[in-house]
Amino acid sequence: MDQPQVSMAGPVGDLARQLRAGLVGHDVLVERLLVAILSGGHLLVEGAPGIAKTRAVKWLAEAVEGSFARVQCTPDLMPSDLTGTTVFRPQDGRIEFIPGPVFHNLVLVDEINRAPPKVQSALLEAMAESQVTIASETHALPAPFLVVATQNPIEHDGTFPLPEAQLDRFLLHVVLALPDAETERRILDLVETEAQDGAAPHQVLTLAQLAEARAAVSRIHLAPELRDYIVRLVTATRTGAFASEIQHAVSPRGSIALAAAARARAFLMGRDYALPEDVAALAGDALAHRMVLAWRATAEGRTARAVIGDLLKEVEPL
Repeated sequence: MDQPQVSMAGPVGDLARQLRAGLVGHDVLVERLLVAILSGGHLLVEGAPGIAKTRAVKWLAEAVEGSFARVQCTPDLMPSDLTGTTVFRPQDGRIEFIPGPVFHNLVLVDEINRAPPKVQSALLEAMAESQVTIASETHALPAPFLVVATQNPIEHDGTFPLPEAQLDRFLLHVVLALPDAETERRILDLVETEAQDGAAPHQVLTLAQLAEARAAVSRIHLAPELRDYIVRLVTATRTGAFASEIQHAVSPRGSIALAAAARARAFLMGRDYALPEDVAALAGDALAHRMVLAWRATAEGRTARAVIGDLLKEVEPL
C-alpha cells in the first residue's frame, strides 16, 4: 500500500507530522484521521489488538483543541451510558439532564461491535444529525463532533456486527494490517524512547484553526470530469459487469463521502484542486463498507474491497 505524506505547511501539517512521529508505520491511518476531521466525517478503524488504534485517537485528542471522551463498549452497555440521562432533583422538584460521553468534540468508541444494538442505534442519531434525543427532548452536540470507532476482527463471541445503516454513517472504514519486521523494530525503539524520555503529544491545532482548515477544504475545486468519475465508480456497483456480485449497491451517500474525502486529501497534499489519484486512493475505504456482496461472490471468497479494486481498473477517469 502507498504510504501518503502530507506535504502542506501550517498547523495541519504540524499535526500530521506529530501524529506520524507517534504512530510508526501508520501513515495511511494518519491521513485517514486527518481526512475525517477536515471533512467532518466519522471514522471506523478495524485491526488486530495491539496495533495502536486507541493510541492514534488519544494522540489526535491531545494534539487538537477540544474535549475528548472514551467509551469502552461491553455487551451490558446501556444507551444512557453513551448519551446521558435525566435525573430528578427532589430538593427543588426539577428534572435535570446529565450529558453522557457523547457530548464531546472527539469521541472514541472502543470495540464498537461489542456494544448491543440499542447502543449502536443511539450512536446512529448522534453521528447522523449531531444531536441526541432523551425523553422527547433533543440536545445538540458540540461542534466540531467526530466519532472514531474501533473494532477487533479476530474475536466474534459477545459481539454485535454493525448493521449496514450504521456502517453507512462512517465516512471511511480503515483496515489495518500487522506491521512488518522493520516497522515493528521502529515501534519497539519508539516505545523504549518514550519510556525513558516521557515523550507525549502537545496541542498544535486550535478549534479556530480547524474551522479555517475546514473552510479551505470546502473550497477545493472538484472538476466536473472528476465528479463524473466519482459517480461512474459508484453507479458501477449497481449496473454493469460487477452488479451480479453485489446484493446491495452503494447509495448516493457514497458519492458524497468520496467527494468530501477527496477534497480533504487534496488539501493535505497542498493542492487547491482534487485529482483522480485522490479518488482512487480513498475509494476502497469510502465505498467498500457501503455495499453488501451477493452470497455467491462471498462463497467464492470475494471481498468488497477486491470488487472496488476491480472497479478502479474498469472505470477510468476522463
